[in-house]
Amino acid sequence: MNPASPASASRFYQRWLGADPARAGQVEQLAQLSLASLDFGAVLDPALPLPRAMRRLRNLLIAAIIRRDLGGQADLDEVVTAITRFADFAIQRHLAELMAELVALHGEPVGAESGRPQHLLVLAMGKQGGGELNVSSDIDLIFVYPEDGETAAGPGQRQLSNHEFFVRLGRKLIAALSEITEDGFTFRVDMALRPNGKSGPLAASLAMVEEYLIVQGREWERYAWVKARAVTGDTQDIAALEAIVRPFCFRRYLDFGVIDAIRNMHGQIRAEVARQERLHPERSDNVKLGRGGIREIEFLAQVFQLIRGGRDPALRERSTRTTLRLLAERELMPADTVAGLLDAYTFLRNLEHRLQYLEDAQTHTLPASDDDRLAVARMMGRPDVPALLAELERQRHFVAARFDEIFADPAPGAANTPEAAALLTDSADHEAIAAHLATLGFGEALEAAQRLHATLQAPRLQALPDASRQRLAALVNAALPLIVAIVKDAKVGSHGATLGRLLDFFEAIARRSAYLSLLTEYPHTLERVLRMFNASGWAATFLTQHPILLDELLDDRGNAVDDIPELAARLDAELAGAQGDTERQLDILREIHHAQLFRLLARDLAGELTVERLADHLSLLADTIVAAVIKYAWLAVATRHREVPRFAVIAYGKLGGKELGYVSDLDVIFLFDDDDQDAPGNYAKLAQRFITWMTTMTPAGILFDIDTALRPDGASGMLVSSVAAFERYQAQSAWLWEHQALTRARFCAGDAAIGARFEPIRDAVLRQQRDPVVLRDEVLKMRERMHDAYPNRTGLFDLKQDAGGMIDIEFIVQYLVLRHACQHPQLTANVGNIALLRLAGELGLVDAELAGAVADAYRDYRRLQHQVRLQGQDAARVDPELAASDMAAVTRLWAQCFPPA
Repeated sequence: MNPASPASASRFYQRWLGADPARAGQVEQLAQLSLASLDFGAVLDPALPLPRAMRRLRNLLIAAIIRRDLGGQADLDEVVTAITRFADFAIQRHLAELMAELVALHGEPVGAESGRPQHLLVLAMGKQGGGELNVSSDIDLIFVYPEDGETAAGPGQRQLSNHEFFVRLGRKLIAALSEITEDGFTFRVDMALRPNGKSGPLAASLAMVEEYLIVQGREWERYAWVKARAVTGDTQDIAALEAIVRPFCFRRYLDFGVIDAIRNMHGQIRAEVARQERLHPERSDNVKLGRGGIREIEFLAQVFQLIRGGRDPALRERSTRTTLRLLAERELMPADTVAGLLDAYTFLRNLEHRLQYLEDAQTHTLPASDDDRLAVARMMGRPDVPALLAELERQRHFVAARFDEIFADPAPGAANTPEAAALLTDSADHEAIAAHLATLGFGEALEAAQRLHATLQAPRLQALPDASRQRLAALVNAALPLIVAIVKDAKVGSHGATLGRLLDFFEAIARRSAYLSLLTEYPHTLERVLRMFNASGWAATFLTQHPILLDELLDDRGNAVDDIPELAARLDAELAGAQGDTERQLDILREIHHAQLFRLLARDLAGELTVERLADHLSLLADTIVAAVIKYAWLAVATRHREVPRFAVIAYGKLGGKELGYVSDLDVIFLFDDDDQDAPGNYAKLAQRFITWMTTMTPAGILFDIDTALRPDGASGMLVSSVAAFERYQAQSAWLWEHQALTRARFCAGDAAIGARFEPIRDAVLRQQRDPVVLRDEVLKMRERMHDAYPNRTGLFDLKQDAGGMIDIEFIVQYLVLRHACQHPQLTANVGNIALLRLAGELGLVDAELAGAVADAYRDYRRLQHQVRLQGQDAARVDPELAASDMAAVTRLWAQCFPPA
């Protein structure tokens, strides 16, 4: 050994090499290799008893790690990977030997129900489970066996119950790993994380584990079990265990209640660390459990796992470093924050290792000795102790600040004074609440107070646990002054309407403590909710129906609409990951669609989107959903005769014209082009599944209502048509109104070859020579029928149905296309009503100036209709004076196109 070697700073390294001259060569040879992929079996001495050989290999490995790490040849990943793989190897080799010994004495354990041989599942917890074990750490294990039963004892063997067999096996394994001999130990073993802790049985069956986690599992155990990794065991049994553990760790909903649970757990840890530091001042500066230490970084990573892992399987990762990187990829944490946390994690873990290198001791605190502190500083590449402490302080300050951003107790705010809180107790009366609201600046304070009092006294809220009721009352108190400020700032809306929408929302989510936790932990989200509720009654209803979308208001991610190809790829990946679980696939479609819809809504309410641009986004989004449903609904057809269907969805109406709104139905027909004898039946099944996937109400809601009435022969016709049959029908049998509908039809999704065939069929139909008188009369008859079907008995103007409204404009455009496309084929382009009106004017088919005015009227109507719908009204009716000039222009163009006979 070179005395100047950086590894000589480790007294363990010096002692171990000094005890046997041959060891220096062994370390030298091993240190030339990357230890992360070392074949431990090849290095293990087969001539020695396994416990002795394993201990000697352990000491050699630690020495080689020290040599490579301090010499700059190994990074943190190599160090933790090597020691984790060695721990797995030691467990596996010892267990195999001990299992054989016990089977020889008692026979093989057999499951009473399955009749299968039973094998012990050794679960690595903590850092070993995450692949990030410390060099001088103990290992946290849990022993699980598949099922109860007895050993198949033969002659001369003593039968044991499976439980007793595996308890004995577990004890022997612990002894093999941790007993101290002249060669030291392999690993200290901690079994405290097992069900019921130190008072629980050493080994538990899968059934015992499941019952424990369901009945008694505590919040901190969710945190611990996230790391659980089976080191041994049968693949089938490991899968069964994961199916038990997964729902315990990861909730199907977004679980923001975990923030408070981890905050409390962290507080208990910090209190114990502070107590130990008071009793033993020399143990201060704990880099693992102290402020800004390793544990806080682990908590930061795991809180997002526990909140979102139920919905995002990728976040069920066991490694802290990998999880942090995923948080940046998913934009759950800023990339620069993640980079800083990874840098701090690497620094703190390297420092922790160097503390342990001194004596091969499990320690996490800076040494008391000045000489040892200097040795550690130099191992860390710092010239002196002050330089090390300065860097340590910088890193810990960064970590602590990031930790507080997530886990600091939300400020109660001025609204939640004891006086204000007292107003929302059971004993408060209307007058007291009204006086408080009036003081805050509420208009119609008495009506608002009555509504607030009625909500708080409702049986549904009275039945809540005290903690939930207190949290709800605190949120109401926080919301009241915000409502006043938001109405004043927006210059629209009313205090009473916004409060009423909020109370409806609270009633809907009151039993979902996770949502109350989210609003409590992130007060700015409550303000965003209120701004949205004040701006739009429809938005309030939508969020009340889909409260999971609260997640979209947490930060500015909600302002970004995903790029459609990126969205399609993500949707495809998630649906593929849930293949075989139709229920989950339906929810994935709804969750992604609703999230995108909500992001568009946020931008819409912020004034960032015109009605036309919004409709483009919504139509593209619908096309993406339709394409995904075709693909995965087809895969669910067991009798499918080909892997990729020759099937297409043709869009009509609002979707066909790319004028989709937030709650528009989809008017579609289904075409196929496939000569296989099974094609008609299979594509009929696909169409039925398509409708089911779109319209089924799941816990996540529905996607779209589907209307197929425009298919050939309508409700009496086949659900799907071949392309050839569709072409014949349009040419020979279709009614004129069906040709009117065809003006707004387009290929939406599915087989692009069918789309390519559809366009010339559509063009040929629309460009037919027609009798002008017959065409005029038929269009007028259809318009009259529609007018009679939707009478307006109010004094308001119906933007869509009344004369001079949107339907009149659409009929004008359809008439012009069908009348003149034979001479002007450019009229068959699916470019929308506004562009077609202007084109008709340019072609001299109608007065160009008047056509421009009607095009502007159509845009005005769509904008007004959109505003009315956002306020939650079904019928888009307004004061006639708001639309007087637009109505006049439409009426003039109507008279020009349809003069009296």
